[in-house]
Amino acid sequence: MVVIGAGMAAHRLVDSLVTRAEERISITVLGDEARHPYDRVGLTRYFEHHSPEQLTLPATIFADPRVTLHEGDPATSIDRDARTVTTASGTTHPYDHLVLATGSSAARPPIPGAELPGCFVYRTVEDVEALREHVESRAAQLGRPVRGVVVGGGLLGLEAAGALQGMDAEATVLQSSDRLMSAQLDLPAGAVLRRLIEARGITVRTESRSTSVLPDADGRARAVTFADGSELPADLVVFTVGVRPRDELARAAGVDCEERGGVRIDATCTTSDPAIRAIGEVASFEGQCVGLVAPGYAMAEVAGDRILGGDATFPGYDLSTKLKLSGVDVASFGDAFATTPGALDVVYTDPVSGVHKKLVLSDDAKTLLGGMLVGDASAYGSLRPLVGGPLGGDPAAHLLPAGAAAAPTAELPDEAVVCSCSSVSAGAIRHAVREQGCTDAAAVTACTRAGATCGSCTSMVTTLVRSELSALGRTVSTGLCEHFDLSRRQLFDAVHVSGLTTFSAVIERFGRGRGCDICKPVLAGILALLGGEHVLDGENATLQDTNDHVMANMQKDGTYSVVPRMPGGEVTPEGLIVVGEVARDYGLYTKITGGQRVDMFGARLEQLPQIWQRLVDAGFESGHAYGKSLRTVKSCVGSAWCRYGVLDSTAMAVQLELRYRGLRAPHKIKLGVSGCARECAEARAKDAGIIATAQGWNLYVGGNGGATPRHAELLAEGLDDDALIRTLDRYLMYYARTADKLQRTAPWLEALDGGIDGLRAVVMDDSLGLCADLDAAMDRHVENYRDEWAETLADAAKLARFDSFVNAPTTPDPGLAYVPERDQLRPARPEERERPGILIAGTTLEVRR
Repeated sequence: MVVIGAGMAAHRLVDSLVTRAEERISITVLGDEARHPYDRVGLTRYFEHHSPEQLTLPATIFADPRVTLHEGDPATSIDRDARTVTTASGTTHPYDHLVLATGSSAARPPIPGAELPGCFVYRTVEDVEALREHVESRAAQLGRPVRGVVVGGGLLGLEAAGALQGMDAEATVLQSSDRLMSAQLDLPAGAVLRRLIEARGITVRTESRSTSVLPDADGRARAVTFADGSELPADLVVFTVGVRPRDELARAAGVDCEERGGVRIDATCTTSDPAIRAIGEVASFEGQCVGLVAPGYAMAEVAGDRILGGDATFPGYDLSTKLKLSGVDVASFGDAFATTPGALDVVYTDPVSGVHKKLVLSDDAKTLLGGMLVGDASAYGSLRPLVGGPLGGDPAAHLLPAGAAAAPTAELPDEAVVCSCSSVSAGAIRHAVREQGCTDAAAVTACTRAGATCGSCTSMVTTLVRSELSALGRTVSTGLCEHFDLSRRQLFDAVHVSGLTTFSAVIERFGRGRGCDICKPVLAGILALLGGEHVLDGENATLQDTNDHVMANMQKDGTYSVVPRMPGGEVTPEGLIVVGEVARDYGLYTKITGGQRVDMFGARLEQLPQIWQRLVDAGFESGHAYGKSLRTVKSCVGSAWCRYGVLDSTAMAVQLELRYRGLRAPHKIKLGVSGCARECAEARAKDAGIIATAQGWNLYVGGNGGATPRHAELLAEGLDDDALIRTLDRYLMYYARTADKLQRTAPWLEALDGGIDGLRAVVMDDSLGLCADLDAAMDRHVENYRDEWAETLADAAKLARFDSFVNAPTTPDPGLAYVPERDQLRPARPEERERPGILIAGTTLEVRR
């Protein structure tokens, strides 16, 4: 068997075959790109400090002796009579079965200048690498942020705009239609999305059709023109105007193709040649090609099953989509435009908070047909599997904000698709639990692939597994890991009551074995919270993960970040000078962050004590950017400076940050304090948000801006300073004691008995009689706080862990040169030859980490 193409669909096909086939099969995979298959859906993560290697799909299938992968040797022709494929290298590969998985290529509009230097598409790793290199080089040349224009306001265009903004470039999105994501959203939903996108600082122009790209004196893109003759300055242009199926091999071989592109297939994924199948974006089913991963995976499973003698058929396209742009939640699924005769719309819109939700129901208002979710897509995972079946209960309950009404729960039918990426049904998940012995979500994912691609269905998979185990009368384990049968909350109570202070004592009494990378960091956090000892004291130092181990965040190139605390964003001129001098002297990259910090990046391990000595001497302390603890308390300037300010938000932010600094928790914690209802500190996107009103402070809890953004809920209003701090003390300590491992406040609050009302009863009405204990615990934390870096600098034993080379504990060998990592090993340029390094045949080579 020969597979032409090495993308995601090809990877899924080969994975399916080697899992199910016998020894008799031999698979040859021919890839265009000189790399293993990678996650094209997650391409935007490349700009979030991910390397191309981190996007690579599991390569274990290529270690199978039945599979041979040829990278960077694309197929050039197909001989159907001889049943052979010839590649660019001249190699000929015979086949019994041929599968076309050539995907599609990014389209450029047929306008003058679309091929100029500075014009890009957004399709492959090479595309995004070239884009980043251009942004960095042009910004250095221009001495200002690069002005980027994205032509196309669909799903990919918005992701590209977010990537540009992440590289500190200005971004403008041009959309020819009247709304963004017009293929997925109607006009009202598109209007809400536009406001959300523009609130991120991205400019949007709809009904704007570009007519050309103008060059500058050097022949590079400088502006985009429009039909009315106007121009928009542009230092770079990214085209995201669609894709074209790569069907040229099939056409040349005489395989039937659609006039507008795509290899024609039937429901068995077979082409006009019985020996040739097509899957993924190159395949046209019922006259349509779709650039989504889920249909490609479904086709791969069908093709694999048919090759092995099965009778699977392709059911058609699932066009559900979810926007992968941080901070903007958008989803569309099913018949979102209500094209079904008699369909009914149920719509909820809140323009103030930027939320628009629509459900499409059958004419009897019982069957869910589809929907759109903008601004809050948290219900996507539970709603999409219900498409085509009964919704259950009041549809409005699925649309109202969290806390307004409980969404009805309905038992998913077996045929409901839970994971659209891998076409895994609820029945398949239940079967994995009942018949294949899976006892947790991870085992089900390994068995069925549900949740292995985008992860949006993971919570639903977990719910189904627990429900099925309960139905079987089996105990649903809440154990921390294989070494502890106790949950994190139970383990916290056990350590608290027993008074044990070391991991070895805890595991001897309450667990078994030697521990793992799950339970060790959890116990480290619990012991730090209860005992107040330094994280590097005694045997507990060995429990810390990579970052806590050296009290700094490791970056992708192996260097570390240095983040001094600046409470409320306040810093003296003298402090700023010290930070600048440190960054200059050690060659560190500096960045003003959204958390009102100056972060410094690029420090080597042995430099950390030297850097922190200077910072501590200047009055700075650790910002705990590496810990599962309080990170920042963001604030506006409040009544001290702002003419709209009601209360002094900066002073309150400083007070709260100094009070909760170093507080260890199951996950990182972020707070925000806004001096008025204009919300400049974005407090409702934080784990705890405080907003000033004329009646006092309003306290919101359980929000976050992470992978699943969620607005915080109102816990209390009209609080004075003392009442605010007392309520916050109890809330944070109750969370730190009762949350599960790595559980942020948003899902913790959602799972809490009684939700926000239950929390209010505990921390304000003392319904559990815990308030005095929570108050005392927080007082102990405040009293016992010590700066971790200041103590480390005074302890020679702790400093020893920062020696990079055991045979040079003080100063590294001066002959050792540190150079920036490059894409591959290469000879040095002439101007680099005098630099110290390793000489081989007179050429300096770079040694990669």
